[in-house]
Amino acid sequence: MKALQLSRYSFFVFCILFTLITAPFAMIHNWLWVFTLIGTVLSLIGIYDLFQPKHSVCRNYPILGHIRFMIEYIRPEIRQYLIESDTEALPFSRQERSLVYRRAKNLDANKAFGTVEDIYKTGFEFISHSIIPATIQDPESFRVTIGTDQCKQPYSASLLNISAMSFGALSANAIRALNKGAKKGNFAHDSGEGGLSAYHKENGGDLIWQIASGYFGCRTDDGKFNPERFAAQAANPQIKMIEVKLSQGAKPGHGGMLPKDKVTAEIAATREVPMGQDCISPPCHSAFSTPLELMQFIAQLRELSDGKPVGFKICIGHPWEFAAIVKAMLETKILPDFIVVDGKEGGTGDAPVEFSDHIGLPLRQGLSFVHNILVGTNLRDKIKIAASGKIISGFDIVRALAMGADWVNSARGFMFAIGCIQSQACNTNKCPTGVATQDPLRQNALVVPDKAERVYHFHKNTLHAFAEMLAATGLNHPTELKPHHVARRISDNEIRLLSNIDYYLKQGELLSGQIASPFYSDVWNIAQANSFEPSHNV
Repeated sequence: MKALQLSRYSFFVFCILFTLITAPFAMIHNWLWVFTLIGTVLSLIGIYDLFQPKHSVCRNYPILGHIRFMIEYIRPEIRQYLIESDTEALPFSRQERSLVYRRAKNLDANKAFGTVEDIYKTGFEFISHSIIPATIQDPESFRVTIGTDQCKQPYSASLLNISAMSFGALSANAIRALNKGAKKGNFAHDSGEGGLSAYHKENGGDLIWQIASGYFGCRTDDGKFNPERFAAQAANPQIKMIEVKLSQGAKPGHGGMLPKDKVTAEIAATREVPMGQDCISPPCHSAFSTPLELMQFIAQLRELSDGKPVGFKICIGHPWEFAAIVKAMLETKILPDFIVVDGKEGGTGDAPVEFSDHIGLPLRQGLSFVHNILVGTNLRDKIKIAASGKIISGFDIVRALAMGADWVNSARGFMFAIGCIQSQACNTNKCPTGVATQDPLRQNALVVPDKAERVYHFHKNTLHAFAEMLAATGLNHPTELKPHHVARRISDNEIRLLSNIDYYLKQGELLSGQIASPFYSDVWNIAQANSFEPSHNV
């Protein structure tokens, strides 16, 4: 037992003895004082370790115990750069990140010697190709016109746009680079719920203004919706569409809070909140509480914005709630111009682990459900659908469009394009690349003109890859993509087309009263336009 104790304290004892022995000689030999000083510092750390109450490992292993914390601190970097495989997704694999980096730098992203994917694993997906490929079309011709007949200013959107990321979560230079790249590439940049900052407007790129429960940029002093402030902001011609955020995939139903210590003067001015107070985003909206009121709110926003397209973003939770929204559309005859379906695999700067891991429907199931409900109510051809959630490659776009989306949004893909290295330090204000921080020195490392070019090239090269895949399938336009063009391995010896895996409602089936699917029948029958609650027990 004594020998074991000696081994635990041996380095600590050595540091003390080394300091005591060398101290008298340090005055004679100048080169020795550096080593004596090191021994003294380590000895003091060891003495502190013996008496501090917080870390048992340091009390039992003075000085040496700190090695454990040092290794733990750099563990993510060691794993990411030295241990994980090219296809291990945490949450994006090295292969996926490298694809974005190379396309953003306008480098050749082609790969030699074959795939590293396990094409025989369950869940592997691919697109079926044609013996007679079509001619590759210009991706710029794949524009999506967004706006119902209730909209006066329809918007022609790119197939790939920047998903919602707020100023405050991202740095000023990150916002500048994203918007400058969007301007050059003629695609849209979603503001995120944090309001429209000067950096969003600086370079003139198309903006989608997101309105969330905090109503930042259009709020009263007590945090309610302010119609006059909204109308004044929405008149900006740079704002092309309005998006009401009902929920986001990474933390649906949670809300958020920016601590007062992080509320800078710029953030306070952008969000129209006071300095010295926590900035609260409530879990739900105060402007409406029922599906019918939501439709009235959408109509109000459309009128106040002089007829710009208005839609909402949602991560599907209780399925009857979305069905209730659609019933409210039918009852009021008020239609949103678009719906953004977010999946639980979406990212965020800060969320409880339980929310990210265990709340919300994944994108593919949520997208299929929303598409089905709109088809079943004869509304699909009137309302556009966007898909958001871990979309970075041409195939990701193909799959989303085949499952019912009209266009896609990407957040982390564009973050990679401006330099994000997936350090997962977004909530610490210590982002190593200046993307997700408000530290002036750190964000100055992000050079806006260079990163704006990377945003432009990532968008352009990804859509070119999509156009090549579309042509290989024998198709000329994205609207021709259907579920039967994508296949999924469901076992070791069976592959099925998505058209044979997922259930698809017939046109108007929910309105006919003859609903073949028990699930959709139950969901539709318990949904009610005047409440988000089901009409009876589920």
